[in-house]
Amino acid sequence: MNRWFRALGRTRQQFAASLGRLLGRTAALDAETLEELEARLLQADLPVRLTQEIVESLREQGVARGEDGIVAVRRRLLEVLGAAEPSVFTGEIKPLVVLMIGINGSGKTTSSAKLAARIKQGGLTPMLGAADTFRAAGSSQLKVWADRIGCEAITGAMGADAAAVAYDTLDAALARGSDVVIVDTAGRMHTKTPLMEELEKTVRSVAKRLPGAPHHAWIVLDASMGQNAINQARSFHLRVPLTGAIISKLDGSSKAGFVFSIRQELGIPIRYVGLGEGQDDLAPFDPEAFVDALLGVEHDA
Repeated sequence: MNRWFRALGRTRQQFAASLGRLLGRTAALDAETLEELEARLLQADLPVRLTQEIVESLREQGVARGEDGIVAVRRRLLEVLGAAEPSVFTGEIKPLVVLMIGINGSGKTTSSAKLAARIKQGGLTPMLGAADTFRAAGSSQLKVWADRIGCEAITGAMGADAAAVAYDTLDAALARGSDVVIVDTAGRMHTKTPLMEELEKTVRSVAKRLPGAPHHAWIVLDASMGQNAINQARSFHLRVPLTGAIISKLDGSSKAGFVFSIRQELGIPIRYVGLGEGQDDLAPFDPEAFVDALLGVEHDA
């Protein structure tokens, strides 16, 4: 079974099933059908504005039942997501520095490690920086992952200056000729000003050691949070301009519709998604595969 289709099963249960049923039960889309369709789309955590656009578009076009309606919805969803983002890991910038940020429990450390594994599989040399010094298991967890992957990790003691650990990571990467540096920052609530200031300090420390870095700041968002994750991303974006998002735990969420908000409301590209628990289950975001899995269009992949 297509892994996108499998991972999005929970969201599709209320998204595709209801969509097909509602668009297929009448010869035309009457007011009652459109109202119910709107409610179903919102339950899947599609942004309000996009939901209203879809319903209004169907109303104006007078789309008939069945496949024509699904095609119209699919077209609009793909327009919002845009084309797939090209990989930033080309080796043109060395070392390329990616700062991973997000709240506690978002899957940030695991996503950092899985990203390093993908980079290594692509023939580049990654280095991990364990700047999550506020959490007792932060450094040790990343070190375990690094040993499993076969890459180096720079760690600091619990309570150590996170900015200093990030600086040391850059220092080591430059000395060893690493291609990519992934700095796993401490999980922090987006509403806590001192913690956000600590994140900004880490950014300045990285830039001090390597002018122009960090080249990317990616936020890791837990798919089970749905629209609540957008508020997190918006707050982080104001303090540290984001260049991408990684969606973790997509396989366990029934609220995957919030992904459209990342593009429509924040304009942040979606870089990778977590489709399962395995080391190889962090996949580059594929808009067509994502939309088709939501709509119940299965492919062999």
